[in-house]
Amino acid sequence: MARNKHPEETVRLILDVAFRLFMEKGYEHTSIQDIIDHLGGLSKGAIYHHFKSKEDILVAVTDQMTAESNQMLADIRDSSGLSGREKLKRIFKESISRPVQDDIFTVAPDFHNNPKLLFSLLHDTIEEAAPNYIVPIIKQGISDGSIKTDYPEQLAELILLAANVWMNPMIFDSSVEESYRKFMIFGQMMQGFGLDVVDDEMLERLKELAFIYEKNR
Repeated sequence: MARNKHPEETVRLILDVAFRLFMEKGYEHTSIQDIIDHLGGLSKGAIYHHFKSKEDILVAVTDQMTAESNQMLADIRDSSGLSGREKLKRIFKESISRPVQDDIFTVAPDFHNNPKLLFSLLHDTIEEAAPNYIVPIIKQGISDGSIKTDYPEQLAELILLAANVWMNPMIFDSSVEESYRKFMIFGQMMQGFGLDVVDDEMLERLKELAFIYEKNR
């Protein structure tokens, strides 16, 4: 029974169930009781032992979602032997190649019913990912001559907002054709900054994810 598991396993079970329900039903339309009903006998008291509210669960879910991504960003940021431009290209390639992306695009969360999840995505992009991972890489690129900009902070935010929000078909319900056009414009924009970070292999992977989303939406 779930109640006999170790505390860390109980927390993991709660977060896994909450993540699935938030993705399928939307945060606003998922109740604590919905989560309990899918926990195999875990009581409401046991949930509140670990989390004070549904919003606390959402925070933990989004933290879990971003932890792996942020570790990947940190590993690339701190790697040696790569220019700033090469690090940016590796980030884009590895971000879209992760198997978890197939799972997320298959579930196809409705961000229109997940305003808190969307806000968490925006907050993590601007307050965490951009300053902690992308800005240092851009500043390295400025130093090694592979990136040319006088505004590294703003360029970092622009790149991530375009990649994570504007190009995300789950936010704007974009078709495969619309997504492809956005990918092409993004590539052209990056080339304007001297950053050829989008290649044919990446475009094909982005189209694949868009097809997965369109099939399951």
